[in-house]
Amino acid sequence: MNPENRAVRPVIEVVGLGKTYGSGDTAVAALRGVDLTVMPGEYLAIMGASGSGKSTLLNLLGCLDMPNTGRYRIDGISVAELTERQLSVLRNRRLGFVFQSFNLVPRTSTLSNVERPLVYAGVGRRQRRERAMAALDMVGLADRAGHLPNQLSGGQQQRAAIARALVNDPALVLADEPTGNLDSGSTEEVLRVLDELNSRGRTVVVITHEDHVARHAGRVIRVNDGRIVADTALAGVRR
Repeated sequence: MNPENRAVRPVIEVVGLGKTYGSGDTAVAALRGVDLTVMPGEYLAIMGASGSGKSTLLNLLGCLDMPNTGRYRIDGISVAELTERQLSVLRNRRLGFVFQSFNLVPRTSTLSNVERPLVYAGVGRRQRRERAMAALDMVGLADRAGHLPNQLSGGQQQRAAIARALVNDPALVLADEPTGNLDSGSTEEVLRVLDELNSRGRTVVVITHEDHVARHAGRVIRVNDGRIVADTALAGVRR
């Protein structure tokens, strides 16, 4: 893809997005006509109470679920037009996921964990290693490449998960409560990494219920009852 094309179009373009679970009297509208545009290089925090719809929105943005109504384009690609196989490729190559629980393979080295998306993408061994080491270096973990996850602190495990999310050079990094299982020191480690990634031009979307995490973003979306109820720029606050 031409890098110039990515620079002039939204990474996320959502129009009238709706998601309903169940049917009839038991139907639950988790999202109701959401419109959202995120441009390259933005750092967005999505906040909301439990049941507000923020997790449903994240699942739709990450192509882990499909909407009932509305349109979603990621990096210029219409998600509704993709087959299951194409969706799988898109998730692996254009999206980087960071989860609250790290999701590292326990008996596999940090380096091998970071390489995993490249294995699925069919990248050769030598190039996998080079790219995984570069990603680990980016998050300050190159010297822990041979360690198992249980030999890392919580903050280091989450930084390894961030490296894994970055290794395919995704258009978008989606982080779901990335500091939820961390102590205050490890939380600051992870937030520094996310700040640095964004300062280098990476597009980052974080789901969080913590105000101090959201303040690191440049823009905060608040979701309530399946709708976006506030969209606030925080320019100049974060750093």
